[in-house]
Amino acid sequence: MGKVLKIGTRDSQLAVWQATLVKNELAKHHVESELVYIKSDGDIDLVTPIYAMNVQGVFTKTLDAALLAKRIDIAVHSMKDVPTQLAQGIQQAAVLKRASYKDIFVYRDESIVERWNLGDDSLTSLSVPKVSDKQVGLTIATSSIRRKAQWLNRYPGTTIENLRGNVNTRLRKVEGSQWDGAIFAAAGVERINVRPEKSIELNWMLPAPAQGAIMVVCREDDGGSKEICGVLNDGATALCTKLERDFLKTLMGGCSTPISALAEIENGILYFKGSILSLDGKEKVAVEREFTLPIDENLVAVDNFNASTWGIECAMWVLSNGGANIAEKIRNAAQ
Repeated sequence: MGKVLKIGTRDSQLAVWQATLVKNELAKHHVESELVYIKSDGDIDLVTPIYAMNVQGVFTKTLDAALLAKRIDIAVHSMKDVPTQLAQGIQQAAVLKRASYKDIFVYRDESIVERWNLGDDSLTSLSVPKVSDKQVGLTIATSSIRRKAQWLNRYPGTTIENLRGNVNTRLRKVEGSQWDGAIFAAAGVERINVRPEKSIELNWMLPAPAQGAIMVVCREDDGGSKEICGVLNDGATALCTKLERDFLKTLMGGCSTPISALAEIENGILYFKGSILSLDGKEKVAVEREFTLPIDENLVAVDNFNASTWGIECAMWVLSNGGANIAEKIRNAAQ
């Protein structure tokens, strides 16, 4: 390319770690680059719950603006934060190999884990039985409406507190609180090596679409940057996250909707799980499907398979089996 590629990133420790990963991977392919730090609206307002900000791409739109203004050449995002409809003039350049997709619970007392069976490995079945409504008393923190709904579906008597800020800020808030614990994305705390010892994976909690994946975007008219970043693309992750985001988009989803999805590939089979819940967690419609991949084991032909409708098909099944009513209630609540 003959120039130093400018990589736009938020200035949180996690965002910088992710952008630095991209920088280092590009360097392996003899591409020189530098980081450009940009603060997003989601980083400035640390009080308002994300779902109440009523803004699509609260963590990405400032970087989008810098990209379109040609202040940067590419931007690096946590893929779960990226709206399913990219801003006009911006295209996906690469999706890096996914890290852990799981959510973890950071707790204050070991007895909480045992009493509430928090580590129950129940993701193999989406019909997880609820803990009795009589078992109340937990107070946990999260700003994610998806995590809140899934938690309340399993533990109906829980008090949920809002928790905003970057990973380190949220961990400090938990440490200084009287909450029983809080929910974090495993990838976020593990990437910057701050996962507390007192934490456990919530194997029964279905993740946000594309959780654990990193997306690189560039301008649509910048074929050079797209070609350069193409060497970073992981075909399996790109396919799985596409189906998850198709599921989310078809169900009218975003950060303000309790929609979850996970696609995994094993031995030529793609396993898909997805769900939508009511805001209070009382209603839930879930789907599980298996698909045989019509491409080779190494997903070499994945770029020719981007028209797959599997994620959309799963979403349509959810909508026709009660999901449409839940989605309508969520829309009415937002008005």
